Amino acid sequence: MITAPDNDNNFDGPMVFIIIGKGYETDGGEGIDLHVMLKAPDDDTAVREALNALAEEGFIEADLDQIGMLTDVPEEEPHASAYQGALEGEVAIIRFR
Repeated sequence: MITAPDNDNNFDGPMVFIIIGKGYETDGGEGIDLHVMLKAPDDDTAVREALNALAEEGFIEADLDQIGMLTDVPEEEPHASAYQGALEGEVAIIRFR
């Protein structure tokens, strides 16, 4: 896995992305608001890995609305532990019901 940033932003820290969207577990079902946090070399890889992780968790469809890179460590849960998991190579999925 590539760990160095694959862009021209020259960001010194780890590239941890947050993706905001909705996931659907059933066809025509109600969407679940989601935040996905993961470390990736670029935003295309982040989106691809997020979609793969959502599929593994049983989501059949996802609408990803926003993607951004975290520049500060979140202090409040559940984002603080999700950030730590992302630093360790996990794809953290936060569900809001």
